Amino acid sequence: MTLTPRHVNLDTLPRQLFINGEWVDGLAGARLSVRDPYDDHEILTIAEAREADVDRAVAAARAAFPAWAAMNPSDRGRLLYKLVEKMEACFDELAELEAIDTGHPIRDTRFLDVPRSLLNFRYFAGLADKLDGRQVPVEPGFLNVVKRQPVGVVGQIVPWNFPLMFCSWKLGPALAAGNTVVMKPSEITPLSTLRLAQMMHEVGFPPGVVNIVPGYGHSAGQRLAEHPDVNKIAFTGSTATGRKIVEASSGNLKRVSLELGGKGPNIVFADAVLPAAVGGSAFAIFHNQGQACIAGSRLLLEESIADAFLEKFIALAESIRLGHPLDPDTEMGPLTSRLHQQRVLNYLDICRKEGNRILTGGSSPDDAALAQGCFIRPTVVEAQPGDTVFTQEVFGPFVSVTRFKDEAEAIALANTGDYGLGSGLWTTNLARAHRVADAMQAGMVWVNCYKRVHPGSPFGGVGQSGYGRDLGTECMNEYTEAKSLWINYDAQLPPFYKR
Repeated sequence: MTLTPRHVNLDTLPRQLFINGEWVDGLAGARLSVRDPYDDHEILTIAEAREADVDRAVAAARAAFPAWAAMNPSDRGRLLYKLVEKMEACFDELAELEAIDTGHPIRDTRFLDVPRSLLNFRYFAGLADKLDGRQVPVEPGFLNVVKRQPVGVVGQIVPWNFPLMFCSWKLGPALAAGNTVVMKPSEITPLSTLRLAQMMHEVGFPPGVVNIVPGYGHSAGQRLAEHPDVNKIAFTGSTATGRKIVEASSGNLKRVSLELGGKGPNIVFADAVLPAAVGGSAFAIFHNQGQACIAGSRLLLEESIADAFLEKFIALAESIRLGHPLDPDTEMGPLTSRLHQQRVLNYLDICRKEGNRILTGGSSPDDAALAQGCFIRPTVVEAQPGDTVFTQEVFGPFVSVTRFKDEAEAIALANTGDYGLGSGLWTTNLARAHRVADAMQAGMVWVNCYKRVHPGSPFGGVGQSGYGRDLGTECMNEYTEAKSLWINYDAQLPPFYKR
């Protein structure tokens, strides 16, 4: 099937770097190929940022910082609200653009990706003039006030799986708090980020406040992480890359927040409402082709209901409609790149070598119409704690199934491994829900639901899943410094100095 976007004009999309309010080519003249994951054809090429281009962007952000930080916070919020209005006016365009670039089904980009992005920007627009401090009770004659001030120039590196949404997660709080930004979107999915920069320019963001430099991690990303004039790095991506970010940031001891990998345990107890648990668990792993750090990729089933659950779960997985991202009937699109499709297929080879039983899926689809795309069938595999696919993040439409006998074993299995990002459990026992949620080593726990996200609720993990938080008022602390101000309002010297 060939579908043509109705709202996206590829000829007018930005194809350059956005630095200091201008569209410019990279100094080296290099280009990046942006490909359609449905059939792997080249959509267009864009300018590639390298080290010298990052230096230009950081210099622009540094120059713009004093005026932006000094701006009335409500005016910063007003600009973010204008951006939301612009995005709403271009809603269908953004939904199609994200579908074309990432492979997300249009039903997802319309009902999740774009609405969530709007909600995030709107939330932080409203928070811009509500970032208050506190007064600390101290000894008589002194007033102590704690203020929160922006950190300065923020480098942000966002991944390819939810590019528009992650832009809203990172840009919203950083800008609301008064920072200027240099953002490196993924070289794989840069189109919605460049379009967003164009919108920000159109609604009046001052030059240098936001700079967008698509490029590779080993060049543009590395330079941004190590740059001495960058005060903070906010990164979302793999744990391996997160470690490199920390190493690169040590030169000037810049602040770092990391949202990294996950291997989400999703526990189904025997007293769960089975239809809800089946549908919710399918959404937990198969939404966005499983390309989510919080995906419920380890399905832990109580033995007494495991067979009944799997009968329904496998039937649901096999019924998922694969197809063109712009087709409104498509429920699962292609993985976002050929390279990543091969990575997931390699894990299936590991399954076969280690003797994991593949219950369904396990290959690219047979349908000739999908053969050229980066598709993988929804896959369910039996695994034990020692197996590779039980501990390593596959990042695809791939779920491992493990059975447990009792609550204690379920908790032990859930806490196996190094990650601690998202997790879930299904039960009608309220006491158990609280007990197990408290015991799970994760930054987020969903009970009788999965992958619920809201800009008012903090998002992040523990262990190898990183540190710091996106979203919520908690994330504003990531983008501000606490300054303690002491005022001697009695104008008295301490007794030691009196003569």
